[in-house]
Amino acid sequence: MIELIQFPWSPFCLVQRRILEFAGAPFKIVNVSSGDRSLVWKVTRQRYYQVPVLKDGKTVVFETDEDSQVIAKYLDNRLQLGLFPAEWAGVQRILWRYIESEVQDCTFKLNDIYWQENVPQSERLTYLRHKERKFGRGCFEQWRAQQDQMLEALAKSLIPFEQMLADKNFLLDARPRFVDFDLFGMLANLLYSGHYELPAAHTQLKLWHTRMAKAKHLKINA
Repeated sequence: MIELIQFPWSPFCLVQRRILEFAGAPFKIVNVSSGDRSLVWKVTRQRYYQVPVLKDGKTVVFETDEDSQVIAKYLDNRLQLGLFPAEWAGVQRILWRYIESEVQDCTFKLNDIYWQENVPQSERLTYLRHKERKFGRGCFEQWRAQQDQMLEALAKSLIPFEQMLADKNFLLDARPRFVDFDLFGMLANLLYSGHYELPAAHTQLKLWHTRMAKAKHLKINA
């Protein structure tokens, strides 16, 4: 059985989880502590310490760089999902880089404002230290102070997707491709705490989000 080793609220883990749910294949979720990467370090044979990591029998899959999409491509090939058709290769590469920079830069910070609701008490010191080493001391307080501005920036970053969905059910054509799952994962990270909703003005995006939450590979192929 496929195992997804993850943090529950990680946007990149949420992408892979939704792909697995879409595929309908049996899989197992293995949650690891934000401060303890020992399992990841072990299964990757000391080659990787980030999440997500996919374990499929003896095969262990993880990303090779920030733009690699190794896990999604493995699942696409393994489960025959049609997420990376050749005709959309260049467009998808441009879009996922935008999604994982412009959109994700807002969503993860907005979610992390409520980090204490997600992180167990015993792990909070490690989590705080990790974030402040990466983004600077007082980053959570800074993001909270900038919350309204970040929500405005997020709504603006989503305008191209609202426009793309004006005449189709999914971002590129009549069925979900990888970028649909990528965007869905970033927004799932935003919505994880329960403190946010999708921007009210983006009506097509809301409809797309509902379709994406329910989409199943077998139903689409039927």
